[in-house]
Amino acid sequence: MRWQTTAVLAVLLIALGAFYYVFEVRLGPGREEAEARKGRVFSVENKDVTALRMKRPADTVALKREGDDWRLLEPVAARADRAKVEEAITALATTRSDREIEAAPRALADFGLDKPSAEVTVTLKDGKTLGLVLGARTPTGAWVYAREAGKAPVFTTSDSVQRLVTAPVADFRDKTILAFDGASVSGLDVTVGGETLALEHGATAWSITRPLARPADGDSISDFLSKLGAARIKEFVAEAPPSLTAWGLDKPVRVTLVTGKDKDRTTKTLLLGKQDTASKGVYAMREGEGSVFLVPEEVWTALPKNVAAARSKALVEVDRDKVTGVDLESPRGRVTLVRENDRWKITAPEALPADQVEAGGLLFKLRELKAQGFLSEDASGIPRYLARPEVRVTVRLKDGAPPVTVLLAPSPEKRGGETSAYAAVAGRGPVVLVDGKTMAGLEKSLNDLRDRTLLSGLEPKDVNRITVKAAGKTTVVERKDATDWRMVEPKKSAAAGGKVDDLLYALRALRWKEIVAPDGAGAAKYGLQAPAAEVTLARKDGTAIATLLLGGTDGERRYVKLQATAPIYAVDTRQVEGVEKLAADAKS
Repeated sequence: MRWQTTAVLAVLLIALGAFYYVFEVRLGPGREEAEARKGRVFSVENKDVTALRMKRPADTVALKREGDDWRLLEPVAARADRAKVEEAITALATTRSDREIEAAPRALADFGLDKPSAEVTVTLKDGKTLGLVLGARTPTGAWVYAREAGKAPVFTTSDSVQRLVTAPVADFRDKTILAFDGASVSGLDVTVGGETLALEHGATAWSITRPLARPADGDSISDFLSKLGAARIKEFVAEAPPSLTAWGLDKPVRVTLVTGKDKDRTTKTLLLGKQDTASKGVYAMREGEGSVFLVPEEVWTALPKNVAAARSKALVEVDRDKVTGVDLESPRGRVTLVRENDRWKITAPEALPADQVEAGGLLFKLRELKAQGFLSEDASGIPRYLARPEVRVTVRLKDGAPPVTVLLAPSPEKRGGETSAYAAVAGRGPVVLVDGKTMAGLEKSLNDLRDRTLLSGLEPKDVNRITVKAAGKTTVVERKDATDWRMVEPKKSAAAGGKVDDLLYALRALRWKEIVAPDGAGAAKYGLQAPAAEVTLARKDGTAIATLLLGGTDGERRYVKLQATAPIYAVDTRQVEGVEKLAADAKS
């Protein structure tokens, strides 16, 4: 190619690039915007609108922008629903003329424009006003006759504009029951019948400060605040009625939210009246305002109305990170547990590894001791109800803090047909009724709390060879690599690796239910003198990890032992059923 041709092509390429840049990059957005505006009745942006007036046959809705929000001026003074107003403005700003019907109509009545369905006036920042008059629907019902205010031509436009600007007044009102930031609420006062329940949020928790000082149920208070913040007004019932008696708001329940503290302290009050069961709501008003409205009944249901509802039902608060040990006494014996480096171990009646889940579960069960009823506010009721406790749990704490002891005993009372128990913190109370099942969950024996893993520390990845002897046959599988296994006896072949891995994980999870013979006596009785099956796990270097012997069965129990130790155990039959099946299942 001659250099002159190359130069010409280069110039053309540069010119093409310049044209693309100017036409698409520089002029593209403006061209797209102009295309989007094509056919619009008005050329206006939402942000430039400061007021909106919609005159309808039955009423007039007047709205005014206040900062980022909107306020309803007519037919009632109230906060407006910003999203709904912006939706209406967007519809007006993007209203398009589908087609012109008549440039100079002789009779507006032919189009329903003599008695408009809506006359809309939009006021802009510069004081300019734009108007749209909407008439009747077209015969197809999909379009509406319209004209600009002060102009003659009649055209058709989408009926969506008409639907928005003729919506009920309530649609344009803010449905927020009480505007507040839940994170900033520092107090809650509930006045019922002249008695005030005062709740205060301290550094970490809620407490009752009046009529008496008690810890509060933070979950129930948070639940109420969450429901109040999320709920919306169901219906606006009346505006500035001469009497509030019909709605029970002449003697309301007063709910006052406190935000901030000291000089920054502010309050907002909601008045609650009668319940309307048919509408599943409660009549309400904001203090200082004249609107009566209906709020969802779940707000009323969640409201803590007295000390009994607001107080904490937890018998004892246990900070797990501060616990160093637990002493448990029950009809099933005494057990002492110690917690070191976030691990539990048993130190009495003998030193044993602890089951981490079961040991940690004791603290969880203590936290779950919830009062069904209060029998005394202090320790005075302990001699009457807990003179001879059946269960005693002592929690020892860090940094020299005094231990906390919880006492429990069965109660003859029943709640909802279920058994109950008496419970109290020793030396301080209160004495309460708790679910009897919770007490039963704390009655743990040494065997319940000790680590019952049969093959403790077994890691499937460390096993390289598995030998199973059962029914006079020997099956051996070896690990080929991290995921593949190969059968080497009774003949060499590929093995079903997934089933081999399943067996290893089942063995790692194997837990005994009972030690039936601590010293191994009576092996024949348990079918272990001549085991039905024997499985040996070995490492890559050939050293044995463990050999498990399987004996007889007794219903859902199977007797097993480790070849290297004396005790005979009972396990769940289902946990070891895969051992004897390995010879068949390991084949691909």
